[in-house]
Amino acid sequence: MRSVKAIFIKQAKDMTKNLSVLIMFIIFPLAAFAMTEFTVRGGHDVADAMFATMMASIFVGMGVVQSACTVIAEDREKKSLRFLVIAGVKPLAYLLGIGGVIFTVSIFSSLAFGYIGGFNRDEFIAFMVVMMSGAAASIILGATIGIYAKNQQAATGLSTPIALVLGFAPVAAQVNERVESVIWILYTQQINVVANDFSAGLAGPLTVIWINTAVFAVLFTVSYVKKGLRE
Repeated sequence: MRSVKAIFIKQAKDMTKNLSVLIMFIIFPLAAFAMTEFTVRGGHDVADAMFATMMASIFVGMGVVQSACTVIAEDREKKSLRFLVIAGVKPLAYLLGIGGVIFTVSIFSSLAFGYIGGFNRDEFIAFMVVMMSGAAASIILGATIGIYAKNQQAATGLSTPIALVLGFAPVAAQVNERVESVIWILYTQQINVVANDFSAGLAGPLTVIWINTAVFAVLFTVSYVKKGLRE
């Protein structure tokens, strides 16, 4: 636990200096708020939570993935990851330390989406459960991609195509049933399913999200062991 705490504190300090990462946790809730104010509360015939749920899935699929990827790539670029592996820091400890910071900040962004969406108490709880489960999956996926990036610029190039699919596929699924039938296996789509129909229940969506998370965790562990020591 000492190594987890040390990495968490280190990352928390580093994040305050990295505006490109911090902005990811601010820009999406702001966009959701602005679109909701100009449309839903502006008298237009649009579902109250439409933009909150849309931007929430984009945030998890894009913002969290790219943030985690950038953070890991920064450690590789500065050779911090190499030193940590040499020092015997295990993959789980490293992931908990780095991911813990991103997860904590994601809570505040998710709370903002829930507030903007105007959910009642039960809906809000269900929304937060799927959002934080999705955030955990994105953190692990982003970390895995980041291990293969030599620097932060490369991390952007590697993560952007994947993040675009994860973030915008659920949006496309809302207007295209064929897309919806294909992307149900994506954890971001399951967030979208719950947020747009709370009566559907959590069991099915959470199962898909946790399967995604388990697969990403295996990939991260293998990648950390194989790539962590390399330049």
